[in-house]
Amino acid sequence: MKRLFFFILFLAALYLAKPLWEQPVSRYVDISFLEPVDEKIGSLLKKESVDTAIRYIADSADKAVFYLTSKTPEAEEVTPKVEKPVLDKPVKTLLSIHNIELGSPEIQVTAELGEPKSRSLNEYGSEWLTYHNDYQNFVMISFDEERQVNAIYTNDDLISSISGIKYGSSKTTVREIFGEPIKEIRKGLNIYVLQESEGFDVFQSGDTYTYVFYDLHQNDKVTAIQLIATALEQKKTGIYAGGDAQLRNGFEQQLFDLTNAARVRHGLAALEWEANVAETARNHSIDMADNDYFSHQNKLGKSPFDRMDDDGVTYRSAGENLAYGQSSSIFAHEGLMNSAGHRENILLDTYSHLGTGVSFNEKSQPYYTENFLLK
Repeated sequence: MKRLFFFILFLAALYLAKPLWEQPVSRYVDISFLEPVDEKIGSLLKKESVDTAIRYIADSADKAVFYLTSKTPEAEEVTPKVEKPVLDKPVKTLLSIHNIELGSPEIQVTAELGEPKSRSLNEYGSEWLTYHNDYQNFVMISFDEERQVNAIYTNDDLISSISGIKYGSSKTTVREIFGEPIKEIRKGLNIYVLQESEGFDVFQSGDTYTYVFYDLHQNDKVTAIQLIATALEQKKTGIYAGGDAQLRNGFEQQLFDLTNAARVRHGLAALEWEANVAETARNHSIDMADNDYFSHQNKLGKSPFDRMDDDGVTYRSAGENLAYGQSSSIFAHEGLMNSAGHRENILLDTYSHLGTGVSFNEKSQPYYTENFLLK
């Protein structure tokens, strides 16, 4: 076992030093056979051409980076279970979440969920109010000017419907009930074509847009739902919201909360916020957005771990997830959960801390960075 460990370390060192020896060696030896090894050990960018003029949701995939350590982590403390609420059937709409429907008044939300744990700006120009019990029974809610619910999201088992759709329902069942997902969203004179994705469907019924997210690693079962009132959806006139500091802070907060909610839902402990590595994450997102690239290695050749070391971040092991182009942290997070390497980082039980960083390029497209640590 010890020999195997040192052999893995040797391969990792050989890979990291590849830029130093690849060019001179390739003059004499065909090293093309190493490309599949790169794909397993490193992080090759897999990026599809996206015409943002007709795409409503841009998607991207990138392999996660891991850092191996010989130190054994301590056993984590699992969050104590919180009782699930009794779910009633919705009264006025097709779906409810934690007994809250679109149009529910704030007083009902407070009676059902208590006070929010955090508030953060979302891409619709309203606030997500986040409710949870140690990241269990996780719900995000937005209110309109009259303090009635105009958006709800959950990635927890809190979904109730008059048709039987619930957390864990199959994609086939959802489509049998809702019909075919819509292909485009019309806003004024503009038509935004929805990118086909195995990871989510969008349905429109009455005054509601229903976004249904599926877990591709669990046989396409429903893993999250977002309900958006048509009036709120129509307020968002473009593909992306403006990329100001307030929205950046909101996306960072939401990405942190979504990651912890996913971990706790899978029986893991929530991660603690780490300000130092959050700065590293944000700086990398800024660098990618400003210099038009998407990679774990920056243009100076520095890896995530080089950047953490430069910033004085201490850790025993670490990992990084990247996402680009998704219109919100919800879409970024759900996409990462459907990518095997990123999902592994999110659900790695040895991590203890997390920092998230977001920045926007000149087209307002977001770049997301997650840096995970074992302290």
